[in-house]
Amino acid sequence: MSKQPQPISPLKNFFAGGFGGVCLVFAGHPLDTIKVRLQTQPKPKPGERLLYAGTLDCCKKTLAKEGVKGLYKGMAAPIIGVTPMFAVCFFGFGLGKKLQQKSPDDILTYPQLFAAGMLSGVFTTAIMAPGERIKCLLQIQASTGQVKYAGPMDCVKQLYRESGIRGIYKGTALTLMRDVPASGMYFTSYEWIKNLLTPPGKSHNELSVPSVLFAGGMAGIFNWAVAIPPDVLKSRFQTAPEGKYPNGFRDVLRELVREEGVTSLYKGFNAVMLRAFPANAACFLGFELAMKFLNWAAPDL
Repeated sequence: MSKQPQPISPLKNFFAGGFGGVCLVFAGHPLDTIKVRLQTQPKPKPGERLLYAGTLDCCKKTLAKEGVKGLYKGMAAPIIGVTPMFAVCFFGFGLGKKLQQKSPDDILTYPQLFAAGMLSGVFTTAIMAPGERIKCLLQIQASTGQVKYAGPMDCVKQLYRESGIRGIYKGTALTLMRDVPASGMYFTSYEWIKNLLTPPGKSHNELSVPSVLFAGGMAGIFNWAVAIPPDVLKSRFQTAPEGKYPNGFRDVLRELVREEGVTSLYKGFNAVMLRAFPANAACFLGFELAMKFLNWAAPDL
């Protein structure tokens, strides 16, 4: 349960969430590049070794070949996409909380927080699905060596030309399957850990920076523990050639489990978890600091 001295303002959540998103991209993008390269690397021919042996090897090879810039490849798209996305995500969470309150000082239960988190997942998918598809396509073309798209806008134009709006929104159902339960988990675990770390009688607005970083980082880990299997399916589905999986994610799931076993659903696990902690710690710290600033600058918003 949480004490809420300040009435919930979805609008403040929107701006503070956007700032949190920028912090998240800066902290997490290098490992995101590694995650996508590991998840989509080609199957080795008989007798050949995998292109990347694992997270560290992928990082070393990327640095050797492309320098630090290689790890920050394709970051413009997430900065442009993630800022509004986290703004909308935190707005959705704020709105979900506000809709469930009978009065402004109502304290929400964990199931109510989970429901508010799931609502934020629906909100973000609308923005997220096209951005994710474009990001995955741009990230893999660097490692496959075939340059088909000049950049994000060119990618949108070509997809639209090839298969209309559906081409841009390919994988939306999978993005929903990933983000709705994962967002519920994300916000609930954040509030839960904040409550655990708050000494009795204190408000969790007074939590120290390390405590906020720890709660945010752990929320990221809980979020991804739920999100990785649908995320692997989504990366596969969104980067597959047109018509390869006629029945959508069921085909991807069948092929993956048949060829590589159930553990393949947790591909890129180390890269994701290594990134999830610092990126989400940075995100929630950015969010809390921006919230403090907004409450101070515009108390009535």
